[in-house]
Amino acid sequence: MKVAIIGAGDVGACTAQRIAEAGLADVVLMDIVPGKAAALALDLSSASSIIRHSRSITGTTDYKDIAGADIAVLAAGQTRSPGQGREELLLNNAAVVKDVSQKLALYCPSAIVIVVTNPLDALTYLAFKITGFSPNQIIGMGGTSDCARFNMLVAAELNTASYNIQSIIIGAHADTMLILPRLSTVLGRPITDLLPQDKVENIIGETRNFGARIVKLLGKGSASFGPSAGIFLLVDSIVNDRKNILCASAYVCGQYGLEDLCIGVPVKIGRAGIEEIIELNLTEKEKGAFFASARTVKDLIKKIGE
Repeated sequence: MKVAIIGAGDVGACTAQRIAEAGLADVVLMDIVPGKAAALALDLSSASSIIRHSRSITGTTDYKDIAGADIAVLAAGQTRSPGQGREELLLNNAAVVKDVSQKLALYCPSAIVIVVTNPLDALTYLAFKITGFSPNQIIGMGGTSDCARFNMLVAAELNTASYNIQSIIIGAHADTMLILPRLSTVLGRPITDLLPQDKVENIIGETRNFGARIVKLLGKGSASFGPSAGIFLLVDSIVNDRKNILCASAYVCGQYGLEDLCIGVPVKIGRAGIEEIIELNLTEKEKGAFFASARTVKDLIKKIGE
């Protein structure tokens, strides 16, 4: 199994480490900056005898080296600055995603593509359109990290382990994300039965602001460990055909009454990528919020085309 990671920034490098050290796949780390990916690959490979893995990690500036990849992680592009929204990255990162998507279509047309670049949903849609791949081959990594953040915050309130919590977050990977506490559970019990409404609302607000908080604290750069863990979860689900139900950005064509866009929904992830979109029974209020979130994605998609 071969995983290509396009973009050797903090997220790309951390993802390469997680995949190789877990023994999931051989990794090709690609970046346009001369020497960067090669240096990181050497550094990561030097730890193999200590960590005791035998996966190869190579670094390159040449797209030909990603040929035949089974999975491609698109992590190239600019990251946010303090006070900057994900949407403000749109045009610059759209140019990057367009270029990379063309290369993916040329060198690894059978790959499952995991898009990480922000604004996530609009650029996942762009990757889908430019590659011409099947909808199941294009996955936007957003919901997995959003759910992990929510789980962490809930766990802190309930004094339990975060892995005991199963959460559902749909909509755009942005401030308009729709967190569904009534469908989020702690060992099967809805968190709305375990926490007062004001606590739940506070956690929802903190989850939406989580990424911006990290950006502000860093001053330069953005989250890397959490997102790389979300990517790893998707890669593991594909490599091992786990059929996990995860929240991710997927191309919808009729599901939830939406047409022709990518947006966060629960999906079944296996060897073929997105094997099923799970449709939830939403309340009228939830539907309204979900459709409003979808409109923000549609607006960004229109701007890309202008």
